[in-house]
Amino acid sequence: MTASARDSKAPERARGLRDSLLPAALLVVGLAGAIVAALWIERNPRPAQLVPAEERLYVSGAAAKRMSLAFNAIIADWYWMRALQYVGRRAVEHKNVRIDNLSELDLKLLAPLLDTASTLDPKFMAVYEYGAVVLPAVSDQDEDEQAIALLRKGIEANPGAWRLYHHLGYIYWQRGDYKAAGEAYGKGSALAGAPAWMKGMEANMLARGSSIQLAREIYTRMREQSEDEQVKVFAAYRLAQLDSLEERAIITRILSAYNARTGGRCPASWREISTEVRAAGLRVDSSGSPVDPTNYPYMLADKGCSVDLHPESKIPRR
Repeated sequence: MTASARDSKAPERARGLRDSLLPAALLVVGLAGAIVAALWIERNPRPAQLVPAEERLYVSGAAAKRMSLAFNAIIADWYWMRALQYVGRRAVEHKNVRIDNLSELDLKLLAPLLDTASTLDPKFMAVYEYGAVVLPAVSDQDEDEQAIALLRKGIEANPGAWRLYHHLGYIYWQRGDYKAAGEAYGKGSALAGAPAWMKGMEANMLARGSSIQLAREIYTRMREQSEDEQVKVFAAYRLAQLDSLEERAIITRILSAYNARTGGRCPASWREISTEVRAAGLRVDSSGSPVDPTNYPYMLADKGCSVDLHPESKIPRR
């Protein structure tokens, strides 16, 4: 090949090199942007001395989305992990935190963290499911509304996700708004792929909204159908709570019968009614005390006239 021919090929080689390097360069720049965003957030935490009313998110969802460029999913994962760590740290700081009441943890940043994660990755289903079960447990009407807003945001971004309607119906059911709960289940049941029981839940909400049987069905479906392991654990604890309520109802009847049989006296220990407890099919420990579904012994209360959970029991109290 002559020198002039080689020279004529040079512009083509340059264009080819440029075209091959451009995607790589964009990838490097995008990744660098994601790293910068994560480092900035990491190095600018909220001051520890701020009171809850003054807490602010590190950056807004929209700002994080701009900073992360094409790596939204990576930063969404980072925010998701931050949310889990945030709850975990607060739980470690408090003893005997119950899954049904997280108000003492003061989780003011949880909703913004979950909202940012869902802004960065609108298809991140675990974010919506986790928010649906944890935010209402903060025991504040505002958190209920934030959970509902998060789920409606998820439904808008994922119109075919029937599970989100299940969680929305669950929140309304917890609030005692059985009409709204039924409507949520009804809308979800109309989606492609929705199981038949979603339609049944719509009718059940109006017919037996406050029944234990319906509660058991809701938590059973949640445990079976959720894609998030933490939601499954939450549902399992709620099912254990329902089992415990039934066990305590049996024990209460045994105590009432003993009271009537002894002329108004209540047992001083479980040994006095151990025969009746065993005959009722309740599990007992080596000392003869009946145990709850998390294997903690029930306690005699009110001088032996009633039954209560052990102080360290994992069963939700409400």
